Amino acid sequence: MLLIQLITMKRRKIVVAAGFCLSFFLGTLMNLLYIPGFEHHQNHDNRVHRYYHKKQQRVTGDSQLHVGVSDTKAVAETNSKNAAGSRHHQDLLLQIRERFDEVVRYRRRQGHGSGTGYPVRPLERRRLMDSEPGDNWDPIKVIERTDNQQTHFQNRLSSSTYMQTKSRKDLTMNSRSINSTPMLDCSSIDNVTNIQYLGSGYTKAVYKAALNNSLSVALKSVDFGGHDMENCVKKYGSPGDCYRLASFKIVKEMTLMERLQHPNILKLYGYCYQDSNDIQDTVTAITELGSPLEMIQLLQTSWEERFRICLSLVRLLHYLAHSPLGSVTLLDFRPRQFVLVAGELKVTDLDDASTEEAPCSPSSTSDCVMEFPARNFTLPCSRGRCLGINEKRNLYNAYRFFFTYLLPHSAPPTLRPLLDKIVNSTGELIWGIDETLLQLEEVLHLYRNGFYLQNSTQTHRADYKRVVDASIPGENYRCWPSYQHDGCLLSVYSITEAIGVCESHAQCRAFVLTNQTTWTGHQLVFFKTGPASLNSAKGRVTYVRVGS
Repeated sequence: MLLIQLITMKRRKIVVAAGFCLSFFLGTLMNLLYIPGFEHHQNHDNRVHRYYHKKQQRVTGDSQLHVGVSDTKAVAETNSKNAAGSRHHQDLLLQIRERFDEVVRYRRRQGHGSGTGYPVRPLERRRLMDSEPGDNWDPIKVIERTDNQQTHFQNRLSSSTYMQTKSRKDLTMNSRSINSTPMLDCSSIDNVTNIQYLGSGYTKAVYKAALNNSLSVALKSVDFGGHDMENCVKKYGSPGDCYRLASFKIVKEMTLMERLQHPNILKLYGYCYQDSNDIQDTVTAITELGSPLEMIQLLQTSWEERFRICLSLVRLLHYLAHSPLGSVTLLDFRPRQFVLVAGELKVTDLDDASTEEAPCSPSSTSDCVMEFPARNFTLPCSRGRCLGINEKRNLYNAYRFFFTYLLPHSAPPTLRPLLDKIVNSTGELIWGIDETLLQLEEVLHLYRNGFYLQNSTQTHRADYKRVVDASIPGENYRCWPSYQHDGCLLSVYSITEAIGVCESHAQCRAFVLTNQTTWTGHQLVFFKTGPASLNSAKGRVTYVRVGS
C-alpha cells in the first residue's frame, strides 16, 4: 500500500513538472508570436508604415466612445484564461477594473458651477449588461441602470466576471460632437497622409498626420513596444488584457478632454476603434496638434512670449482648481506634458490627472506633507481631506518648472518687483491660485497699456526723420531677445519706446514699423544699422536717425 502511494506521488510530481514546462514553453511562444515589442527598437518610418498602413478590420460604424472587451469572442478568450488563470491574472483583471471604475467616476460625476463661463453637458447614464453572460448572451444588448443597481451588480460579480461583461456599447457617452463640432472617426483617418512619428512615453505613442492634406492632427495610441506594455506582458503574459489596461489611460484622457473644456487644454477632435496587432478594438485618439516645449529655446525668446506661457499656465491651473469635476491635479507635471499651439500653452497629457484629494486625520502631522526635491510643505487637514493639496501641488510645480526660469528674466524694469513677488509667493505657497492669477492679470494690464514705461517725458538724444511707405530690407544686426534670429525684431508699445530701444543699441541708426502686432497688441519693429538700402514699401513707415 505504501509503495502504491509513493508511486502515485511520484507520478503527480512528474505531471506537475511537465505541466510547468509546457506552460513555460507556451508562454514563451506566445510572447514571440503576439507581442509587438520589437517595434520599439526599429526605425520610425517602418513603425508608422506597419501601424497605419497595415490592412485592418474595421469595426461597426458606431462612433460612440466605448471601453472594455469588445464582443463575445473576447469574452470567451478571457473566460478560457480565467479557467486556467492564476493569481497574477486576477491581479491584472483587478487593475483593469480599477481603471475602468476611474473612467466611470469621471463620466458620471455631476458638474458644478465653476465660474469659468464654460458650459458643461450632463453626462449620460452608464449602461450595463443585462446579467452574467450565458449561452445566448448578446454583447450589444444593454439596459439602463441606476446607481443602486450598479452597486448591487458590481458586488455580485467577481473582478474577472465583471470585466468580462463590458462590451463595445458599454459606457456610452454622447461624443458625436463637442460644442456642436462633429467629431472625427475611423473614416477620417483612413486616408491620412504625411504620417510622422513624434515620440512616445511610458504608455502612448504619438504620430503627426494630415487629414485631407490640410488639417494636421496628433494621433495617440498605445505603444505596443512601450514600457507599460512590455513590463505588463512580461509579468502577466496576456497581451490582450495588458493592452486593455494600457488603453484605459487613453480612454481616461479622452474623457477628461471631453469634460474639461478650456482654451489651455488640448482639443479632442475624435477617436477610432480598429482591430490591430491581433488585438480587437485598439483605440486611437485624434487630437489637436501642438509643438513640444523646448526650455532652452524658450529662454532665448522674448519676455512677452515667456510671460504668455506663464499666464496661460496659471489660467489653466485656475480652471483645474475650480473645474466641473472638482479640483484636478496633474500628478505627472513636467514641461513635456505641455505643448504650444499658436503661442498658447496647452496641457496634452491628462492620463495622470486626478481629482482625488489625499485623506488625512486631524491627529496626524504627516498625512498632508507635500514632498518636493527642494523642500516640503505641510497642509492643514479639514474634514478628512488635505486642504487644497491638488491646487497647491499644481502651483508649486508651476513655480519650479516654469516661473523661476521664464517669468522675471529680461522683463521691463518697472515690472520686475511685481514679478519677483509672484515668483517668491508661489515658491513659498503664500498665495493660492486665485491670487496668483489676479497678480499676473495685473501684470498683463500694465504691460498691454504701456504703464510699464518708466518716463514718457524723457527727452531723446537725437531727432528722427519719418519716411512713409519706405523700408530698409538690409542693414540688419542681431539683438537679444529678438523675434527673428538673423536680425533685431522687437515689440514696442509706442514710437517713443521704439526710439528708446534704438538709442539703447549702439548699432541702431534707423527702425522700420511693420504692420504686425503681438498677442498683447504691441507692434513689431525692425531695428537697423542705417538707411543705406532704403527703398519704397507700401504701408511701411521708417524712422531714420538724423542727430548724434
